[in-house]
Amino acid sequence: QVQLVESGGGLVQAGGSLRLSCVASGRTFSTYGMGWFRQAPGKEREFAAAISPWNGGDTSYADSVKGRFTISRDNARNTAYLQMTSLKPEDTAVYYCAARKIGFTEFEYWGQGTQVTVPS
Repeated sequence: QVQLVESGGGLVQAGGSLRLSCVASGRTFSTYGMGWFRQAPGKEREFAAAISPWNGGDTSYADSVKGRFTISRDNARNTAYLQMTSLKPEDTAVYYCAARKIGFTEFEYWGQGTQVTVPS
């Protein structure tokens, strides 16, 4: 069982930056692939970014955030990050951290979410 706690959300002007953090419980963090998803008001939750287990050598991004967001991990701190730059009003959403075991396609564990608001 993995528990995930996000932090770092807030209100930021368009063009600004934020860094989200996701701290995981347990001693096997490095064996989990990590992901960030987001859900805007009235819309379905969508994928934003993912990083592979262990050294995080493989990353993937939604087209909407590619080039602006960077996912990373620090296994010593049991933490995954999402660095967001050049933020736009359409990035406004609740951002969720998720974890999946090695070899699994679906993300099994989810955090409670953190709100990011970029006023127009």
